[in-house]
Amino acid sequence: MPYYTGNGDEGKTGLCDGKRVSKHSPRVAAYGEVDELNSFVGWCRNASRDKDESAMLQRIQKELFVLGSDLASPTGSKNESVRIAEKNIGWMEEAIDGITKEIGEQKCFILPGGCELATRLHMARAVCRRTERVIVALSDKEKINVIILHYINRLSSLLFVMAKMANERANVDDIEWKK
Repeated sequence: MPYYTGNGDEGKTGLCDGKRVSKHSPRVAAYGEVDELNSFVGWCRNASRDKDESAMLQRIQKELFVLGSDLASPTGSKNESVRIAEKNIGWMEEAIDGITKEIGEQKCFILPGGCELATRLHMARAVCRRTERVIVALSDKEKINVIILHYINRLSSLLFVMAKMANERANVDDIEWKK
């Protein structure tokens, strides 16, 4: 497969169903945000020194690739088999519950930051929230797989607790936000 085709030189790109759309369409914007989020998660994985944590981040990256493909495949297209599913949410909820047992319940708002990995995870969480807003905007205009909204919302929660866990494991205190 070549690294360039020239097919997008006129500002159009192809969806998975073969339809050509503007590169600034809401659907392309949504899966573009997912691509950026995936890159941030990879950046987090690069800072992780824990094998299980790194594997979790890589799983997220693989699922984000599926989620991007899901967004690039309009509902009713031939690529119905490439969809994010409920099972992709269940494992995240289990992970959040497990991490919560380690770090304790959230008692206050915290400022993003801390150790290197926590700071990166907070950046990924913020990008995840922006990605969610773009996907919601798309869902207001076009039909999408509704599980995408559940997935991306749960992912931001997972990234948050992972950031708190990273600080806890590095013996770095979270800074509470106070009025």
